[in-house]
Amino acid sequence: MSARVYISAAHKSSGKTTLTIGLARALRASGYTVQPYKKGPDYIDPLWLTKAAGRPCYNLDYHTMGGSEITALYEDAARGSDVRLVEGNKGLYDGVALDGSDSNAALAHQLQTPVVLVIDCRGVTRGVAPLVLGYRHFDPSLSIAGIVLNRVGGARHEGKLRAVLAQYTDVPVLGAVQESADIAISERHLGLVPSGEWDGAEEVIERLAHAVTAQVDVGAIARLGEDGRPRSTPQAPRARAADVRIGVIRDRAFSFYYPGDLEALQEAGAKLVFIDALRDERLPVIDGLFIGGGFPETEARALSANAPLRAQIRAAIEAGLPTYAECGGLMYLTRSLCFAGHTYPMVGVIAADTVMEARPAGHGYVALQARAVHPWAHGVLDHGVIPAHEFHYSHLIDIAPDTVYAYEVTRGTGIAAHRDGIVYKNCLAGYAHLRDVAGCRWTEAFVGFVREHKGVGDSFPARPPRPREVCLGENL
Repeated sequence: MSARVYISAAHKSSGKTTLTIGLARALRASGYTVQPYKKGPDYIDPLWLTKAAGRPCYNLDYHTMGGSEITALYEDAARGSDVRLVEGNKGLYDGVALDGSDSNAALAHQLQTPVVLVIDCRGVTRGVAPLVLGYRHFDPSLSIAGIVLNRVGGARHEGKLRAVLAQYTDVPVLGAVQESADIAISERHLGLVPSGEWDGAEEVIERLAHAVTAQVDVGAIARLGEDGRPRSTPQAPRARAADVRIGVIRDRAFSFYYPGDLEALQEAGAKLVFIDALRDERLPVIDGLFIGGGFPETEARALSANAPLRAQIRAAIEAGLPTYAECGGLMYLTRSLCFAGHTYPMVGVIAADTVMEARPAGHGYVALQARAVHPWAHGVLDHGVIPAHEFHYSHLIDIAPDTVYAYEVTRGTGIAAHRDGIVYKNCLAGYAHLRDVAGCRWTEAFVGFVREHKGVGDSFPARPPRPREVCLGENL
């Protein structure tokens, strides 16, 4: 069996993510092998979908990938699976391009995947019919194979919705999920709380799966997009023999990693050594260090309390250890982090301080151009515009005037004055999130840089950092 389904919605915040998480687990519990995908640049939803499906969730993104590359990833990642489950972003016809060429509808067309439209039914009865008719007829060539009514107010409400849809449309209703606090997932400024931060994540996923199983025709959804092809065989890993060791800080504070990037690091010859910045007090023997994004602000107290590791990381970078840090990783490497009126000392190797704000400082797609000072772009990332993205509510203050930047930001915010990527010795730290795709083979470049400097930072004197203990607005 080989089936495919695209979960979209009329607008964002319709509950499609919680529905998709529950559906992924419900399908898995029914014996299907589910391959999840997420449209656009996102780390948090894929973490939940990975946990629910038991397979890595891959992002399909028009900004960083070409159409043929998206299709190839969609096919390759599905090997060994029964159902390909794509979760859209925002609304079905939403995208950056006015002509909809990067919308969910465009992606569903490209992947030849039927759409299940999730409708947020709060405050709606008869009005659901013109909404569905409008979405159906806006692009008649798009296959909207069914509807899931979400956040339904009860049996009477559901009955009215089903009756009006049967009267005015021919789109089948595949389920109706009742509004319930039991299946809600907490949110914060960038969306859902990452599954790795929530001790009860598995219990929530099971509750979602139970709700979906009881209220949605899971079998009918599993049969959507069947093409009659048997399950394909997974490809063997293409990794070369590992000749460098790269530490990856992955824990409750730092969890924003694309699975394809970690796989690409291994394929380039890196053995990944995972580090917990909250609990590990010593660095393992490594040749390079990668610190991804996440929410260091919510774990700032614990990160600050782990002074031995902070001192070791600072000493290693001072000794020349090749290091790459994105967003949350950048924040961790600055002198201090100010959050909710408190200041916490961080690693202190970047001559700046981090301040969290209530509103986004940078959010969306970015375009970068590597400058000559970029430590490992040469021959790989310096042939044109680098597509990337940023999600941050923080900004840096008191930046050293002699700071060197690796990128010119031609679209987006970056760190300061249309620049991003602070370079210090063999360390590169910025707000932009890179993704290893055809137009940005950053993992190959970074592993090569690590290989060139192998042995640097294996041993070093551990000296404590001297963080700046200042926070604007604190103790006033």
